[in-house]
Parts: sequence; C-alpha cells; structure tokens
Amino acid sequence: MALLQIAEPGQSSAPHEHRIAIGIDLGTTHSLVATVLSGKAKVLQDEQGRVLLPSIVHYAEQSSQYGNDAAPFITTDPKNTIVSVKRFMGRSKADIKFQHPYTLVGEDNQMPAFETAQGRKTPVEISAELLKQLKDRAEASLQNPINGTVITVPAYFDEAQRQATRDAAELAGLKVLRLLNEPTAAAVAYGLDQETNLEKDRNYVIYDLGGGTFDVSILRFSQGVFEV
Repeated sequence: MALLQIAEPGQSSAPHEHRIAIGIDLGTTHSLVATVLSGKAKVLQDEQGRVLLPSIVHYAEQSSQYGNDAAPFITTDPKNTIVSVKRFMGRSKADIKFQHPYTLVGEDNQMPAFETAQGRKTPVEISAELLKQLKDRAEASLQNPINGTVITVPAYFDEAQRQATRDAAELAGLKVLRLLNEPTAAAVAYGLDQETNLEKDRNYVIYDLGGGTFDVSILRFSQGVFEV
C-alpha cells in the first residue's frame, strides 16, 4: 500500500510541519488505517488497542454506534444495523440480488438508500461514517491533521463503485490521493516491486481471502508497472 509522510519542498521537516498521509483498507467486514512512521508501515490502534474496526454502523433515533459498539445490535436491531455496506456501494437497487434484512428505497436504476431510525441513509453516507472513525483514530494517534489518504478497493470495482468510494471519503473530510487496487496493495506490501531483477516480466497470483469475499487476481509486473 502506498503510504506517504510528506514534507513540502523548501520547508522544514520539523514534526509540526509534517504533512501526514494514511492508507485505509475499507473492508467488507473490517476496516483499518495505517501510516508510515520512521520508514515503516504501522497499523494504528484505537483507544482500546484494537487495530480492526468492524465495518458496522447502528442507527438509533438519537444516537449512532460504530464498529465494536454497533456489533451487538446485529441480532437485536438488524434493520438499523448496517453491515457490509461495501457490497452496496455504487450499485443500483435492481442490481442488489443478495439477501439482507434492510428496507431499501429509491429507483431501481439508482443506488438505493437504507430506511433507518434516523431516516434514509445512502451507502456513501454510511461508508463516510466508517471512514470518519478511521480518520479520527489516525489524528488522535498521530497528533496531526491528515492531509491525504490512499484507499484500497477491489480490482473488480467499476467506475461507479470507485466514485462512490471517493464521495464517501470526501464526505468524511478526507482528501483522496488515489484509489489502489487491493491486489496491487498486497503485492507492494510484500515487496514484489522491489525484487532485484526488475527487467524481467513476472506474473503473480494474489489470493485475497476476506471476511466477505474471496478474490483471486493475476498481476503482471512489467517495466516497473503492475497490471491487474
């Protein structure tokens, strides 16, 4: 995953002037946030020392819960507890064929909204709330504002799904530096782009066994570029 810590050219690199970028894995069942500290990638923890944020949002009439706090409501209030919102991102109502406990509203050819105790919530709005949780975690951990983020997305995401992810990040107050295909992020994380013989074309199979999906991608590394 491309994670950056940037100091502006010609300016001091003192800590209070650092511009911090983060990497976010916005997963189907769990999400997390990382950055680079002292040249090494570090996954950031919440106040309880947990690195994973369950991708769950619960809406009560007067309050909202996120992550671990929202999880108990999956069984007690399923219609107001949105899980795996990633599966709804950028998809039309007619395209959603899988079973779910939610009341979806909207035109068949448009991305639907969830009917909740707080009114209608779109997948973009719900994803934004999860991204905001990760942004707040990063800012609390790093004691600095976040200047940009790289978000991983499945390689099969179409442009509508990618744009929905960008919209969610913007709604959360995040500047998207780029969206990175999840298989490419895995390849970079394992240093496949740093092998000694970069002139030789290579093919890799990337298995991504996630909480909600199992994806297999073929990556071709040629002349310093990954193609999925």
